[in-house]
Amino acid sequence: MHFDRKDYSNDTLLHLYQHLLKPRMIEEKMLILLRQGKVSKWFSGIGQEAISVGSTLALDADEYILPLHRNLGVFTGRNVPLDRLFAQWQGKTHGFSKGRDRSFHFGTNEHHIVGMISHLGPQLAVAGGIALADTLEDRPKVTVTYSGDGGASEGDFHEALNVAAVWQLPVIFIIENNGYGLSTPSNEQFRFRYFVDKGPAYGMEAVQVDGNNVLEVYDTVRRLAEDLRQNPRPVLLEALTFRMRGHEEASGTKYVPQELFEQWAQKDPVENYEKWLLQEGILDEEARMRFRETIKREIEEGLRLADAEPMPTASLEQEVGDMYRSFVPSDECLVLSPNDLSTKHQALSTTDKRYVDAISDGLRQSMERYPDLVLMGQDIAEYGGVFKITDGFVAQFGKGRVRNTPLCESAIVGAGLGLSIKGKKAMVEMQFADFVTCGFNQIVNNLAKSHYRWGQNADVVVRMPTGAGTAAGPFHSQSNEAWFTHTPGLKVVFPSNPVDAKGLLCAAFEDPNPVMYFEHKLLYRSISAPVPDAYYTTPIGKAALVREGQEMSIITYGAGVHWALAAVQELGVDADILDLRTLLPWDEDAVRQTVEKNGRVILLHEDTLTGGLAGEIGAWIAEHCFRSLDAPILRVASLDTAVPFAPSLEKQFLPQQRLREAIEKLRSY
Repeated sequence: MHFDRKDYSNDTLLHLYQHLLKPRMIEEKMLILLRQGKVSKWFSGIGQEAISVGSTLALDADEYILPLHRNLGVFTGRNVPLDRLFAQWQGKTHGFSKGRDRSFHFGTNEHHIVGMISHLGPQLAVAGGIALADTLEDRPKVTVTYSGDGGASEGDFHEALNVAAVWQLPVIFIIENNGYGLSTPSNEQFRFRYFVDKGPAYGMEAVQVDGNNVLEVYDTVRRLAEDLRQNPRPVLLEALTFRMRGHEEASGTKYVPQELFEQWAQKDPVENYEKWLLQEGILDEEARMRFRETIKREIEEGLRLADAEPMPTASLEQEVGDMYRSFVPSDECLVLSPNDLSTKHQALSTTDKRYVDAISDGLRQSMERYPDLVLMGQDIAEYGGVFKITDGFVAQFGKGRVRNTPLCESAIVGAGLGLSIKGKKAMVEMQFADFVTCGFNQIVNNLAKSHYRWGQNADVVVRMPTGAGTAAGPFHSQSNEAWFTHTPGLKVVFPSNPVDAKGLLCAAFEDPNPVMYFEHKLLYRSISAPVPDAYYTTPIGKAALVREGQEMSIITYGAGVHWALAAVQELGVDADILDLRTLLPWDEDAVRQTVEKNGRVILLHEDTLTGGLAGEIGAWIAEHCFRSLDAPILRVASLDTAVPFAPSLEKQFLPQQRLREAIEKLRSY
């Protein structure tokens, strides 16, 4: 193996050696602890250390790195205390995730590291969001993220590289090409030979290095980083390497031909670099032993401290509380329901606005209020979005903050998390709620769990034009809110009227947690109301009683509010109509009050019946308000089918007629 020292000093070369040696020695100790049952799982990076170490030491300390399973050298290169690393692997509170996750599934802003999730690809887009934040602030910084050759088969890989290229984001995408995705060899993963062949197709530079040569990796990343800081753009860096252990220790290595181990053992990154340093007289035997003894003592001390730490004590309050980042709403937080006749509301200047205009107004005022808020979505810039909600925003806020995106929902949601890591706010518009499936993993596994896992909030609002009634068929009409009400860490709101549409959207941007904001397409231009002109927020988590009555209670949200109002007027029913407004967390106190008052309940939503929110609330009522019930709880919802296209079929699918039947049934019970 050839090492070209270029103009690097002996101190630099020895610095690289110490950092290359440390993860190897830690891993050798971890394999012993694994056999002793003191560590539950281990993903070995033996044979690949030069990539992590060389790339990490080539960056500035405040530049973000997004590592994978085999990148221990990133953490040691950033001088993460070993006792905290060992405690993390032992599942102790002294680690970085309070015992909630293992391995490298954590981040630390103190050390500018964002850990992975098991789905491998999502962190590539997060790196793009971090780089976007630096670009918007004109900070000359670069971000580094890693992918294995197997993980590069994920759609997230394509989306992240494509967005980085289109937006010219200063990201170095390092592909650790070790020839295997777990046990599957590369020729069963892809048909090209090298990843550098992919770079030009994305419109980006591609560079290949010997991933076992720490000096080559260090020099290449250092030169690239210096260039990218001045000329922002993404680069694909392929590092050829080989892992000498299994995917994880339990999987073994029987699927790998023995001759490959023999071939790559001759290219060991630690042994070869050490041998070269000795040959060149840069390192002597005394210094070699001294370095090893120093690292050994550091490891033993780190283990001693970690072993002394207790295992986590389960706290219900802490576990539930840490799903969300706590915050205090601003003083402008006003409850402005459609039936609110308070003096405060009457004193406000209002303008009659349609539902769609109220959303646009809230979005514009939030952009004015939060200079770090960035809007991202398909066709939202000059075109103004398919529903024209952001029409004129580019002229007011510029294309830096109002960004057209490629068709890549996952990458854009991931970029939103990256912006949040850098202290910004993000809005991602799904052109239709149906398309959120393409970004589902980022939402439910990355945004929703980040604060619980390592204390990093995801200050992201995902706007979702939803609902049927427009004869748009199965892929533009779904009510899919129940997919997200089942996901702790998210908040879900669904306004039924222009006043709440603006207030809840402003509240969603104020809230530092990820919020799914559903807006019904059929309501966009069909309803209007006097909406306060000034900025205001409607508290998330509070329902509104839009109609009071004594016979029964109809609990609903979204378009269901209007269906309920029409039905009770048509049938002459004296009913409470409770608009939930927020679906996660929903207002248990308001539900309890109306149930205890009337004793007869209909739960109504546009979503399909099975698995819908009505089932959850109905179960809660049966459990907590059973003695107040005078009749069975009735659920009314759309059919358990896909949303049909033809108007006659869609009318049958939707629940309006079944609502009337349920009201009559409950009335006569």
